[in-house]
Amino acid sequence: MTPKTSDHILIVDDDRDIRELLTTYLVKNGLRVVAVPTGRHMRAALEASGPFDLIILDLMLPGEDGLTLCRDLRTGKYKATPILMLTARSEEADRILGLEMGADDYLAKPFSARELLARIRAVMRRTRMLPPNMGTVEPSQKLGFGEWQVDTVARHLIDEAGVMVALSGAEYRLLRVFLDHPQKVLSRDQLLSLTQGREAELFERSIDLLVSRLRQRLRDDAREPRYIKTVRSEGYVLASAVEARD
Repeated sequence: MTPKTSDHILIVDDDRDIRELLTTYLVKNGLRVVAVPTGRHMRAALEASGPFDLIILDLMLPGEDGLTLCRDLRTGKYKATPILMLTARSEEADRILGLEMGADDYLAKPFSARELLARIRAVMRRTRMLPPNMGTVEPSQKLGFGEWQVDTVARHLIDEAGVMVALSGAEYRLLRVFLDHPQKVLSRDQLLSLTQGREAELFERSIDLLVSRLRQRLRDDAREPRYIKTVRSEGYVLASAVEARD
């Protein structure tokens, strides 16, 4: 999938050479690009030049680091914007932290501009297109399970008191897979395939992290979960029935 010429990318990296290199390459491949060095400049760009279709966010930044900025983005009005995290360190702990904060994907430095473009395409594809087995027209805008409803247009949760709970793109995709396969055990490999595809080199632990984040959104006790249960040596299951609601 080649990005549309209207796709707008924000790069946040304090290395001028990287900003210039990536800007030149991505523009040549049909993207509009704004590149800034710090979190302060990022916020200014979001207000002045947004909305953006994807944010490329370096982990190591002067002042506020990438993890802090990622967390803030996920709790603000840009919570639905995909984030691709760049890190100079390849340890699993950094990848886990980035995913926990809400990043959609990560890429370790050094990397090629071509590889970054491939990751951008993959993240955009996952963000814009539901998995093939989830592409049906909803009979209702809202799907209900237990005390919760999911607004399938706005892509957020609604609790029994009518309070909205925001979801990141990755959290929503995982929840949609569970809603489309209620009361069916799904392995980590199946969840990876249905939510992420195989373009990104993610790892099974990322599914455990996403499940943990989703349980927190559902206020589910991880020790005795009511909704998303762990099936030992097999995977996870949404234990509730799902119904369309008006």
